[in-house]
Amino acid sequence: MISVVSTVESIPRSTGTPAPSFYQRIRKVLTRDLLVTLALGQVLSLLICAISLISKYLANDFHANTPVFQSFLNYILLFLVYTTTLAVRQGEGNLLAILKQRWWKYMILGFIDIEANYLALKAYQHTTLSSVQLLDCFVIPVVLLLSWFFLLVRYKAVHFVGVGLCLLGIGCMVGADILLGRQQGFGEQKLFGDLLVLGGATLYGISNVCEEFIVKNLSRVEFLGMMGLFGSFFSGIQLAIMEHKELLKVPWDWQIGLLYVGFSAFMFILYSFMPVVVKRTSATSVNLSLLTADLYSLFCGLFLFHYKFSGLYLLSFFVIILGLILYSSSSTYVAQDPRVYKQFRNTGSQPATNPPQLSPGVLEPSVTFTNLGTELGDEQPVRVA
Repeated sequence: MISVVSTVESIPRSTGTPAPSFYQRIRKVLTRDLLVTLALGQVLSLLICAISLISKYLANDFHANTPVFQSFLNYILLFLVYTTTLAVRQGEGNLLAILKQRWWKYMILGFIDIEANYLALKAYQHTTLSSVQLLDCFVIPVVLLLSWFFLLVRYKAVHFVGVGLCLLGIGCMVGADILLGRQQGFGEQKLFGDLLVLGGATLYGISNVCEEFIVKNLSRVEFLGMMGLFGSFFSGIQLAIMEHKELLKVPWDWQIGLLYVGFSAFMFILYSFMPVVVKRTSATSVNLSLLTADLYSLFCGLFLFHYKFSGLYLLSFFVIILGLILYSSSSTYVAQDPRVYKQFRNTGSQPATNPPQLSPGVLEPSVTFTNLGTELGDEQPVRVA
């Protein structure tokens, strides 16, 4: 008995797993994948910042009101790189094979993308830079709704809290602008410019959701090649109709030429890099990351335009980053319906080596995906009828 008692007393009172420390919890959330995702989003934000500043310079300092021409240069670059790549491919990834299967869908998407760029760039001529950046947040609810109904993405409460924090950060930035007197309007033109921003944001949301579906289920090169083909075609027509006189009014010199070259280069890099980030995360996550572009523009304005500094700018930046971390800390999931995959894909041309297709009454397996590419929790796939 004595030995038994001695043995019992020698056993530690707590044999379970100790509670994780605060540092361990932070490490569990701030994984390498999450940090890489945040970094990729900030690269996109810096590209957006550069594009916005160049557009503002062209419109205000050089009176070069050529939004269609600016987009046309980008689509030409996409055509030369990606459309020609599709043209030399063999098999189902060939340009002619893609056009034969779904040309009219890419034509509509290309037109939407062109008009989104046109409205966004045109708005810089009629409203303030801060107003453009604020109202452009309208793309987020558009992407959320379209992802819910068409991509069947399902969100949790933590995702909506993260989105709310990101929008709160933008509110802090706008509050700082008002306190510093930077929200000076353009009169009636400002209202028109604000409407242009809202229209452009709506079209951007549609384009981004379609982009997410294509790059995750078809091909990044296919998406960019089709944008280059139809984008250059439609923007060329719109340029000839609407802006041929504006091009003649541009006071061409080396500075303006350099701005156009810089704009085209940044736009091309943005278009080429964004599908990579969208495939890794989602259209919603990417648009939340782009909110920090507003802050980068303001920080640049401190040196370029001698803006006044406010501590609310730093607060806004940290609130947005916190919202991004919170949004990305939990995975979304897809309540998958096989009809989604038939919107762009021609299932009748699959090779014979593929597994047999499911009968009409049987659903495909659900797919669970996360914003980070790996699960942080014990998320279970969901299947809906």
